Parts: sequence; C-alpha cells; structure tokens
Amino acid sequence: MTEFITKRVSNVRNDILSGITVALALVPEAVAFAFVAGVAPLVGLYAAFMIGLITSIFGGRPGMISGATGALAVVMVTLVAKGNAMGSPDENLGLYYLFLTVILMGIIQFLAGVLKLGKFVRLIPHPVMMGFVNGLAIVIFLSQLGMFKETIDGDKVWLEGNSLWLMIGLVGLTMLMMWGLPKLKATKKLPEALIAILVVSGIVIFSNLDVATVGSFIRDGGGEGLEGGFPVPVLETFTNIPLNMETFWFIFPYALILAAIGLIESLMTLNLIDDLTETRGNSNRECMAQGGANIITGLFGGMGGCAMIGQSIINIKGGGRGRLSGITAAVFLLMFILFASSYIEQVPIAALVGVMFMVVIGTFAWSSFRIMNKIPKSDVFVLILVSSLTVIFDLAIAVISGVIVSALVFAWENAKRIRARKRFNADGTKVYEIWGPLFFGSISAFNDKFDVKNDPDTVEIDFVEARISDHSAIEAIFALVEKYQAANKKITLKHLSEDCKVLLYKASPIFTDIIEEDIDDPRYHLAANPEKFPKPLGEYKF
Repeated sequence: MTEFITKRVSNVRNDILSGITVALALVPEAVAFAFVAGVAPLVGLYAAFMIGLITSIFGGRPGMISGATGALAVVMVTLVAKGNAMGSPDENLGLYYLFLTVILMGIIQFLAGVLKLGKFVRLIPHPVMMGFVNGLAIVIFLSQLGMFKETIDGDKVWLEGNSLWLMIGLVGLTMLMMWGLPKLKATKKLPEALIAILVVSGIVIFSNLDVATVGSFIRDGGGEGLEGGFPVPVLETFTNIPLNMETFWFIFPYALILAAIGLIESLMTLNLIDDLTETRGNSNRECMAQGGANIITGLFGGMGGCAMIGQSIINIKGGGRGRLSGITAAVFLLMFILFASSYIEQVPIAALVGVMFMVVIGTFAWSSFRIMNKIPKSDVFVLILVSSLTVIFDLAIAVISGVIVSALVFAWENAKRIRARKRFNADGTKVYEIWGPLFFGSISAFNDKFDVKNDPDTVEIDFVEARISDHSAIEAIFALVEKYQAANKKITLKHLSEDCKVLLYKASPIFTDIIEEDIDDPRYHLAANPEKFPKPLGEYKF
C-alpha cells in the first residue's frame, strides 16, 4: 500500500504541470470547434471543462484527456442549422436541440458501456489503428492551417509578408524549444510544451508584437471573449422545444452518429495511450464515463465531446499519467474562464499551433512508410483507405469501412484454405479428409471437393483437421448428406466437434445414424478431451 501511494505522490508535480499545459491547449481548440458547430465559444469551453473533469475522475484510462472535438462538431453544425430553421431567428432553437441531442448521445454511450460493447474495439485490426492515427494527425495538421489566416472585411485570407514570416518564426521557435528542451537535464522536471508557451508568450507580450492571440481569435470568430460564469443547468432546453416523438426522431439519428463517433475516437485513443504507457485501460468503464459526461454536459449547456488524441498525447509526453492530470486540466480551464480570461487571451496563437504541430509529428505513424513493402497489400490498402476516409469524411465512417474491408479480406483468404485429401480404404470406402476452416466463405470450395455421382456406395468424411464455424457450414453438411442419400449411398461423418454434432442432431434425426461417435483415434481425443491426456504430447505413442 505504501508503494502504491508513493508512486502516485511522486508523479503529482508532473500531473499538475502537464494538466496546466493541456488546459492552455484546450482553449483555442474548444473555441474553434464551437465556431465549427455554430455555437458560442462558452458552449465549447463548458463542454471541455465538464467532460474533461468527469471522464478524468470516472473514466477507464487515467491520463487521457477529453473535451469538445472537431469530429463531433462537423456533425453538430447541420443539427444546429436545421434546429434554428424550425423557429424564428431570435429563438435560437438549434442550440436547445443540440443540448437535447447531447443528452441522448450520452444515454446511448452509457448503455454501450453497461452492455460491455467497449470490448469490441479489440476487433479493430492494426492497419486500421495505423490509418486512424495517420488520418487524425493529418486532420489536426489541417485544422491548424486555419490559424495562418486573418479576417479582413469579414473574410478569412491567408497571412502575407511580415505577418506570415512572424507567425512562421514563432511557430518554429515553439517547435524548436519542444524538441531541444528535453535534451537539457535542467528542464526535464517541467513539460517542454508549457515552457515553450510561456517563453513565446513573454516574447510577444514584452516585445509588443502584432500577432494573433487567443483573444483576437475569439473576436474574429464573432465571440465576445472567454469571460463567463460557472455553468448552470439550461432548463430552457425542456421548455423551448416540444418533448414528443417528432423531436425524438429528429434528434435520434444525430445522437446515434455522435455516440458512435465519440466512442470510436475515445476507445481508439485509449488503445493508443495504452501502447504509449504500456498499461491497460478499461474500455467499458470509459464508455460509461463518456456517456455520463455527455448527459451532464447537455444539461449544463455544453456541446458534448469525447477523447482528444492531441491533448492526450500532450499530457502523456508532459509526464501526466494519473487522473490528477486530467482533473487539473479541467479545473484550470474553468479558472481561466472565471478569473484569468484576460491573461489567457494574450497567449499567441502561434505558440499553441507550434505545440499542436509537434503533436502531429508525434502522432503520425511514420513507421507505416517503412513497412509498406513488408506487409500484405491488403493491409496497405486498408491503412491508406482509413487515413483517407478520416480526412475526407469522419472517423466513424473510416474505422467501420476499414474493419469491413479487413473482415472481407480475412474471409476471402481463409475461404481459399479449405482442402480435401482423398483416399480409399481396403474395403473400398472413399475417405475425404477435410482440412481448413469451414464457414460461409469456403462453402462453395467445400462442395466442389465431392463427386457424388461417381463416388462408391460407401463414403466417409473426416473432419479431424477442419473446424465447423457457422450455420452456413452446418447447412452445407446437411445438403451434402441429402445428396448422397438421394443417390442411395451410405455416408458417415467422423470427428465433428461437439457443438457441431449438437446442432446437426437438432437439425434432423437422420444424423443419429450418420455421425460416428465411437472413434478410436488419439489425435481426435487429444484435441476434444485434453483432460484425458495430461502428459506432454511427445510422451504418447500413436
């Protein structure tokens, strides 16, 4: 117990400092995603605070950071626009429909955790994971390019001349410091991202440089600043819009899509953090925490959210490992809103862009280029497909498509592995020894192995090297038996697995006389009943 406490106390400093760094990085991200969704900056900031706090306390992955994300914002913008169109412009109904949708989204996510659906993330193949991180790194990079624009007469235009070079210089300085500081022993106790942000902010403030800051970014987007009060329940959500089936069917598709995107991004980020920290998170607990956080966020006027891969990596690289790092990030974000908004608004956007660019470099799976010629072409295709779809559409479509393609490739490859070795016994019985998996994909190849018309009157099918995997395989066996019986030929089935025999006995009584139960074959008994052969395989003489 003492060792348990000592390990956690020793990392308190890293958790707190890393949490402060993450809080600074959360501000422009939350504001930007709020603008994407078509809502006020405080809606995004409140979401980042509440989701970050709740998931840090109750989530299944200590050290993972959650908040408002762009993957969800791009879906919300359509919902908000359609909701606003249902009433007069001054009613702002889209915002209330958004809050109600976030609550329903949270309920779906919580139920996914209760039903233990989080474990299915283990079925995601490695090429899909690599495509996910590569695509997300590209998305993060592209989202930062918008920071290289300025607003002129209401239009966003690219920076030019000295303004552009100054921006590039400050971004480069931030990245250089984050790269070089870890090499200095004196600075290893402080997160390099936090030091870089503070140094670059000091240079801008004391040199009075005319560059974009968090405050100017918010005002250019139509916001009124970071300052706000403590979030309170938005009771108008339940009074301004009708709570009936028509409303439910309007918000349900959006809630379902948002829940799927949120869970996929959160669980895949959880897996990535697991790999980085060499520890294991709890996916089902994370589902419930994400769901509960979104329910509360919707009640308190937040736009909802999920795990953020960029901020999570900033936290892990900064030494944040425990729940305290995420709690610190959420609490400091709220402190920024309540008490320090004027100071945070002075932080240059270039410093935060530099931090995010380093996150992109750290996130992208550069090893994917090195292994392109070493892995199957189908895996290369899946990797590129998932990366591309993540950038073009969204994470849910990309991951689901990658899993489907991987599953189809796996089924096709295994379908080609079915084999039948044919021989004759001394009494003239023809024996088919089946090798490989028998399932829906291999049924056609399986049927092609048999010659019912020209086979002798007695046929034996031996399944000792085959595995009956699904209902399609059982139906194929049943149909094959019927063909031999229709030709008045005796057929015997040997070495069927216990579960397959049970299903065949249920399917038809004809199998009672066809399946051979009493088999004197040590290979079969060793596989089916290992308790009968406790000694190592090499000690038996077959």
